[in-house]
Amino acid sequence: MLGIIFLYWVGKYYFKLAEKYNKSKWGFAILGIAAYYSGILFASLTIGILLGLYAPELIDGINDTLFGIMMLPFGFLMTFGLYKFLKMTWEKNESPQNEITEISNNQNFR
Repeated sequence: MLGIIFLYWVGKYYFKLAEKYNKSKWGFAILGIAAYYSGILFASLTIGILLGLYAPELIDGINDTLFGIMMLPFGFLMTFGLYKFLKMTWEKNESPQNEITEISNNQNFR
């Protein structure tokens, strides 16, 4: 239940970000959710491979619930990182257009 609520908030923030910069709202909301799951998947695979290589006897004794909870921060970090990257990129690309618009609106043509 908590995961569904988190996915709602992730989608909502990505939706608002895309709306602010006139991008595909639903596409980026889904991208935010996919970033969360891809962060969890990447971390799980990486840790699983490392455990398989260096301590294969530990793989059988891992509690699945605890392992899932341990992967949550990686999903959060991936979601947050992508959000900040998109916001920074879109702000950088938008600023010259806003400056041109402001200059043209502030000029007094006589």
